[in-house]
Amino acid sequence: MHSRTYLVFLALVAVAILPLRPAHAEDLASVLKQLDAAAVGFHTATATVEFDSIQTDPIPDTDVMTGTAYYERNSHFEMAVHFTAHQGRPTGKAYIFSGGTLRVSDTGKEKDAKPYDQAKKYESYFVLGFGASGKDLEQKWDIKYLGQEKIDGVLTDKLELVAKDPNVRKNIVKVTAWMDTARAVSLKVVFDEGQGQSYVCHYTNLKVNQPLPRTAFDFDK
Repeated sequence: MHSRTYLVFLALVAVAILPLRPAHAEDLASVLKQLDAAAVGFHTATATVEFDSIQTDPIPDTDVMTGTAYYERNSHFEMAVHFTAHQGRPTGKAYIFSGGTLRVSDTGKEKDAKPYDQAKKYESYFVLGFGASGKDLEQKWDIKYLGQEKIDGVLTDKLELVAKDPNVRKNIVKVTAWMDTARAVSLKVVFDEGQGQSYVCHYTNLKVNQPLPRTAFDFDK
């Protein structure tokens, strides 16, 4: 995977959990006000995650990884994805974002972890989805309501988000998220990079505001 993938992982934390209710453009302002209040209640989340890297041009190809994702936002923000399978084969790859630095280990071992400092400059932009206010979200994204669809049998509300920052749009043209508003979580997120390249994040077994494992944000699990 190329370097943009690491920025996409930061973006995943931005929209994986956005406490919104069904809304149309005319009452989006009221939704964002609700988000101002609802965001205060978010602290942690755990989910089984499938991350698909999809290329449609020039040659169709799909790269699939599955594992467990952890998120925490209290006085600080941390996220981690510990993968267990890559293209159906066992893997120890792990991504951990903590202290403003994204580190990636292809083996899951601390000794093999590499920092990606470029991620730090996007931290304030991409960590909005966890405990962020509606005002913060509105400041960073142009938001459009796209109706309702079922994901895994759950009726969700579909949102399109386009970054206001042109530097971010160079990497991510738009983000589409399917929200389970009853639990205030996203079940699916698609990142469109344009030119036939996209990333799909599918969340299942979501648990919100439950204690996380002590080793959630450590390598060598």
